[in-house]
Amino acid sequence: MTRILVVDDEPQILRALRINLRARGYDVEVAGTGTAALKAAAGHPPDLVVLDLGLPDLDGVAVIRGLRGWTTIPIIVLSGRAGSADKVAALDAGADDYVTKPFGVDELLARIRAVTRRLASSPVDATATARVGRHTVDLATRTVTRDDGTEIRLTPTQWAVLERLLRHPGKLISQRQLLHEVWGPEYQQETNYLRQYLAQLRRKLEDDPARPRHLITEPGMGYRYRP
Repeated sequence: MTRILVVDDEPQILRALRINLRARGYDVEVAGTGTAALKAAAGHPPDLVVLDLGLPDLDGVAVIRGLRGWTTIPIIVLSGRAGSADKVAALDAGADDYVTKPFGVDELLARIRAVTRRLASSPVDATATARVGRHTVDLATRTVTRDDGTEIRLTPTQWAVLERLLRHPGKLISQRQLLHEVWGPEYQQETNYLRQYLAQLRRKLEDDPARPRHLITEPGMGYRYRP
């Protein structure tokens, strides 16, 4: 059973989400502050976090960074902050998706299903590896190791995007195909997601993120991995 930690300082939202998620078979824990959320996640790690940004003690972005210090579990932001700067800050910190309040429960459930689908990796050749700059990417163990031995952490969504590019070296993967395969068929226009995640991957893996040699954008068309 998928375990979800819901973090929000509005009791009515916590109650509504707890009822709706449990009715659909999820195990749910709730927290009303950032401190309580970090403590709950460390004590009994969830499979997914639904997180409000406007918490009374810690900003939600700080909570994301706190979680990303030790875990790659999916994080869906649920926030009344609709500005692009807030979305970029949350995604940069390591969030996997962003839902703006007021929201529909059906939409949130669809986002949860899309994120959890990324956790199910298909069987791969145990020897499947690829090189991105000074990094070795092992697709079987889902690890990235720099040449000096440092392991690079990737979030589930970063993995999903990277893996689809690396499995088709040299091939152009269209924006629509990437959105469909990573986020689900209901995502067709959210090309800003792709720009954001490719920027994150380049910062982690390319020697010069501003002039990428391996994770290439084909303007207006899509992306390709160049070995």
